[in-house]
Amino acid sequence: MTIAELLARARLLNRDLAPGDPLADTVIRPLAAAATEAEAEDAAGAEDAAGAGAGSGPEAAEDGAPAERLWELAKDATRLRARPGAHEGLIEATAALQHLACLSAEDADVLRRRIAELAGIQGALEAGIDVATDGPYLVTNVSRITNWLGEPVQTFPQMALCRCGQSATKPLCDGSHARAGFSGAKDPARVPDRLDTHEGVQVTVTDNRGRCAHSGFCTDRLPRVFRVDQEPFVAPSGGRADEIVRAVRACPSGALGAVIDGDEVPAPRRPPGIEVSKDGPYRITGGIPLDGDASGEHYSLCRCGHSRNKPLCSGMHYYVGFADPPMSPDPTLFEWAGGLPALRRMTHIFYEKYVPQDDLLGPLFARMSPDHPERVAAWLAETFGGPSLYTERYGGYDHMVAEHAGKALTEQWRARWAQLMSLAADEAGLPADPEFRAAFAGYIEWGSRIALENSQPGAAPPPHMPVPRWWWVCEARPGSRASALAPPEQPVPVRLPEPGEPVGFADHIRPLFREMDRRSMSFAFDLWSHEDVTRHADAILHRLRQGGMPCDGAWPAERVELFARWIAEGAAP
Repeated sequence: MTIAELLARARLLNRDLAPGDPLADTVIRPLAAAATEAEAEDAAGAEDAAGAGAGSGPEAAEDGAPAERLWELAKDATRLRARPGAHEGLIEATAALQHLACLSAEDADVLRRRIAELAGIQGALEAGIDVATDGPYLVTNVSRITNWLGEPVQTFPQMALCRCGQSATKPLCDGSHARAGFSGAKDPARVPDRLDTHEGVQVTVTDNRGRCAHSGFCTDRLPRVFRVDQEPFVAPSGGRADEIVRAVRACPSGALGAVIDGDEVPAPRRPPGIEVSKDGPYRITGGIPLDGDASGEHYSLCRCGHSRNKPLCSGMHYYVGFADPPMSPDPTLFEWAGGLPALRRMTHIFYEKYVPQDDLLGPLFARMSPDHPERVAAWLAETFGGPSLYTERYGGYDHMVAEHAGKALTEQWRARWAQLMSLAADEAGLPADPEFRAAFAGYIEWGSRIALENSQPGAAPPPHMPVPRWWWVCEARPGSRASALAPPEQPVPVRLPEPGEPVGFADHIRPLFREMDRRSMSFAFDLWSHEDVTRHADAILHRLRQGGMPCDGAWPAERVELFARWIAEGAAP
């Protein structure tokens, strides 16, 4: 099998798949780039012969349903890709073929078998990320990719991740870089790649501004040491050594380092993984080699296409307005908190900083397992509406009950645990809005009191219960009320109907309700939905006439009467 033969088969298959040339940008284009001029000519000749022939040549080998041919093409491409020195165009095409072939799997079992077979074909390849020239990140044998909430993203043995910021299938590449003329070149005016050293009383901090992705982890959590708009940026005597080391190890770009007594503080030890951060870069951990260089345990790769220091992130996503799809209008507590990464930050701060220095809790947790912070984060993630991580990894409700059984916890321990968990939430940067904190504090109080009860001698908790699911208190979500600190909302122009013009919902009624009004009533119905407003029209009119709606002031009489007239005329859409 040669690249030219792959190319010919891909072109034939492209004709037989759904309309729109589905293989043109992601498979045929990179394969054509990988083929030599002579191979490309051979492929074109083979294609012509196949198109005109009667059961001979490549066409004869392409009998079968398109989905079956796609799967065979993906396997053959993977075999070629597994050979040493594979062209980046072949690797990019292989990534697309693996993705498409797995998408066409009939069910989850077939999908698992296909991924396992592809992994076996290219299993000898070293895990790593290679940067295609003016193209995507070619990710090989990395099985752990998560979104910004810590939820797993479906992976394949060979993947191509978008680098230009324009793919419609993010994080996967869809070939947009070729259509847009994306350049992977570094900006000559970028911040220099230079390591600065800042000596302090307890710790020396090293800082490479040229690698900084401006995620703000250090400045948000330790502003006395990492100072925005001040020079020098680092004041290493402004904090405790353990706080500085924690901030350095949390730096996602690898720009920061720390030295204590002449020895460099080691980087965290984490499994290889890629996080697709929200509106920002890919955050790589676990020492995944980049273009063969395995010297960095963690680094951040540009995802918006505008970094001045490509392929590394330089923070330009903030300035170009790069944004992922917005959060659901009805987020879970898990989503609003920031997902598993935020909960992990909180539990690690709690068990690594607050617990050891506390006279009450320190002895209680002195022999906790090293992964205890991860376990608590997984429990909270599941409880707050996220994935069932604790159930799948640690045994669910029964395991949590067993962890507390017979411990005879006291109210003093429980109260201190709840108090310090709230401080850890502050330090970890969890949302501080009243709605989230009411729900968060409510669960911490409820959950800790349940644990206290279950730990007493003779306690018999009901067995085999599900992990509890916590929700917003009284359905009060962020944005559901008018904040005293919010800037005034700009009035929306309202067009009153002309004389004799019928009143319609879209033209005259919906514009009466502001975004704030809609959010404040979202727990009951949608004020921008014709169906919902029609169903509740009489109750809405009653509250409008009473002046209890909207919540920040009564409508003028002419608007109230317009709403009443709309009801009387039949509530037209």
